[in-house]
Amino acid sequence: MAFFRKYLVVVLALVIITGCKQKKKPSLAGEDPVEVSDFIEFFEPLKLPYIAADSILSKKEKDSLLIGYKVFTQFVPDSILTKVYAKGVKPKIYPLGKVEVTGGETYLFVKTVTAEKKAVFLLSFDKKQQFLAAMTALRPDQNSATVQSVQIDRKYTITKTVLRKNADGSMSEGKDVFVLNADAKNFMLIMTDALEDKVTELINPIDTLPRTHKLSADYSNSKMNLVSIRDGRKSDRLTFFIHFEKNNGECIGELKGEAMLKSSSVAEYREEGDPCSIKFIFSSSSVTITESGCGARRGMKCLFDGSFARKKNPKAKVDKAKTAIKK
Repeated sequence: MAFFRKYLVVVLALVIITGCKQKKKPSLAGEDPVEVSDFIEFFEPLKLPYIAADSILSKKEKDSLLIGYKVFTQFVPDSILTKVYAKGVKPKIYPLGKVEVTGGETYLFVKTVTAEKKAVFLLSFDKKQQFLAAMTALRPDQNSATVQSVQIDRKYTITKTVLRKNADGSMSEGKDVFVLNADAKNFMLIMTDALEDKVTELINPIDTLPRTHKLSADYSNSKMNLVSIRDGRKSDRLTFFIHFEKNNGECIGELKGEAMLKSSSVAEYREEGDPCSIKFIFSSSSVTITESGCGARRGMKCLFDGSFARKKNPKAKVDKAKTAIKK
């Protein structure tokens, strides 16, 4: 009986010791083959709804979380990465997390980074842990006025959102909504709400003034960048209106006033008590402006300067009825 008890104690101790030993997870940073179950297990569960903003791409990740390119492409076609990166480029790959559907698919969010590009991909695997589909979830653009995000909700609907700050301070929003089509092995677009192409119509407050002077015309280098010149109150003066938008609308400047002609091709705006002065240098086809001390009239990171091409003056409308009577 004592022997049996002693034997039972030894067996129980072995069971406890074995149970306490955790299975060692293989490293995914190398090139050694791993099982797909280990690959999926490497991702931490995410709480729904999960939202990732493009700012996550600037966050520095731990090297211990790195997934080797060879390991990644064991389970995910490399053609997924070449949609963003050139063929042969091997970005650093990090797990952001996973969403598991009970008895169904698994969604994995991965972050990929090179020195030049960054992107987040969403991967999907079926209940047998076979790869189904992937989509580019986040890929920053070059517009500093936009913010992007991706969300997966409790119904496993994926929404990509773009917010843009417009020049007038308002916000525009665009959305694309996707769901996984497991049978077709792709993410299907089910709804889109295009980002409003909001361009404020530029109103020229001096447009109706006379333009008989040889320099009177509109000069422009884009729809929202205008130098308008009209006749002044006296022959040695020019009335002007300047409006510009730079850095994707982040920096705006506007000024209306009267400039004195210094020569046949040079005019200058300068008023007593105003530190702002602007010099206009005209040619037959353009005007170049430079400023000094006009910070109160514009954003801090841009200037009243640049060259603007002369636009053709609109032709005067002909009254066809009066012309017919004269004939």
